Amino acid sequence: MKKILDRITDEVKTAFIACGYDEKYAKVTLSNRPDLCEYQCNGAMAAVREYKKAPLIIAEEVAAKLKENPVFSMAEAVKPGFLNLKLCDAFVAEFMNDMDADARLGCEEAKEPKTIIIDYGGPNVAKPLHVGHLRSAVIGESIKRIGKFMGHHIIGDVHLGDWGLQMGLIITELKLRRPELVYFDENYSGEYPAEPPFTISELEEIYPTASKKSKEDASYKEAAMQATYELQHGRKGYQALLSHILNVSVTDLKRNYENLNVSFELWKGESDAQPYIPDMVKKMKEDGFAYISDGALVVDVKEESDTKEVPPCMILKSDGASLYNTTDLATIVWRMKDYDPDMLIYVVDKRQELYFTQVFRCARKTGLVKPETELKFLGFGTMNGKDGKPFKTREGGVMRLEVLLSEINEEMYNKIRDNQNMTDEEARKTAKIVALSAVKYGDLSNQASKDYIFDIERFTSFEGNTGPYILYTIVRIKSILNKYKDAGKSADGAKILPPHSEDEKALMLEISRFNAMMENAFEETAPHKVCAYIYDVANAFNHFYHNTKIMAEEDVTLQASYIRLLELTKRVLETCIDVLGFSAPDKM
Repeated sequence: MKKILDRITDEVKTAFIACGYDEKYAKVTLSNRPDLCEYQCNGAMAAVREYKKAPLIIAEEVAAKLKENPVFSMAEAVKPGFLNLKLCDAFVAEFMNDMDADARLGCEEAKEPKTIIIDYGGPNVAKPLHVGHLRSAVIGESIKRIGKFMGHHIIGDVHLGDWGLQMGLIITELKLRRPELVYFDENYSGEYPAEPPFTISELEEIYPTASKKSKEDASYKEAAMQATYELQHGRKGYQALLSHILNVSVTDLKRNYENLNVSFELWKGESDAQPYIPDMVKKMKEDGFAYISDGALVVDVKEESDTKEVPPCMILKSDGASLYNTTDLATIVWRMKDYDPDMLIYVVDKRQELYFTQVFRCARKTGLVKPETELKFLGFGTMNGKDGKPFKTREGGVMRLEVLLSEINEEMYNKIRDNQNMTDEEARKTAKIVALSAVKYGDLSNQASKDYIFDIERFTSFEGNTGPYILYTIVRIKSILNKYKDAGKSADGAKILPPHSEDEKALMLEISRFNAMMENAFEETAPHKVCAYIYDVANAFNHFYHNTKIMAEEDVTLQASYIRLLELTKRVLETCIDVLGFSAPDKM
């Protein structure tokens, strides 16, 4: 189904051509003066040079043609040469009915679907998720859902941090505490225990303890580095411990991500890239890209157009150990081998932009990806507290994500528990749904690259540009639809009639933008555009609701039309919140 803007533009193109002008001047946009018109075309201004005519004359000629067109109720040329347009009510209603009849609300699936891998999440094993993991998870999940809705094959990968010094630290501390474990016996040749020698709580205590010791004791850090080296070079007992660490951590991580309504198709880690490193390094050397510099193996990635220095990409340290660069490049190797993606998107803190510039350039230069494979860095800004500094606990520490969600759940529960139509259990369940909307919408309504203030009080408000306000609008629509049904009425088979008021038409026009908005949000990897759109739709609906007696309407045909419009509005809003990663309760 064509986007409404394309359909309008086609009509304006026909008028420009009929008047003897090139169709390239017929570009139509949403009006920046909605008090004057709904759409506008400024092409006459640009056509002046080619046709040597005053822009107002060109605009008047085109307007005269459009006045004969049933798509427009107004086509007016105004000085110095703008073309102001309003759509015919019947045309708008027809567009609504076309959307209503389409299972995808008029949004076409990609004709040539792409395979896209999104790298988001990035937690370290043996460590709990904290607020710093929120943005990557929330933004990445939404981009994945938008892409899937648009018909692409999207694969989300959590990309676990499971291969660096932290593993050696855990092994070293565990060896100190429980040296009798078979994992530390180099001569042991039997099967290793199926049950892990620690719980998630113990594991989360072991790592910070070990990390602190390594900063205070050089010999301890040396032992941890040696353990890391032995792990990475195949010591069986240590690799068995790594499997336990992963199983315990991933089980806990999945539980926490599920609380965010975030999921991954792949639960791969840095360790999964290790088998690809030797051949990758060998090929980089053989092809003449990698060379030794100050003992380390590096690849030059600077380009003549660089305005600031871009250091070489280090492949191996002087002692032969791998780095994040190494595992990220090897991860690209296995992703290309197993999935041959058209695009790789990395949803990461924007402060890592230089690092990913190095990695992407190295991947291209050394032929790890095809020339046409797109590598995209989507850097996100910082989540700050009201003081403008990175969000912390009241004690000044980094807040666990589980704690943050619990606090917001409680805040929402306190706001809705007075609803006399809910049991305490229903209030708790509803609070969890609404709290998630508050967190996700609060984050996603900001452009990803920008820092933002995480304000619990504002995000949990039922008024203003918030998740709860959007959900409250959906619940209001559900309530009206239920009342209509309970009255023994049905709008099945009814059509949406031409609008009977400016408020109704304004709602229809907002709804009509759905397919163009979704397409744009995908192309620009911009969930904030979905948020901006549903806020506009919610506002338009609430204006219509407050100024229209829907349930009191005596004309049954007109009332059925209103109900069909409400059902369409609900479908649009629910589709949008689904791609943002949250849902609406039945009542609030």
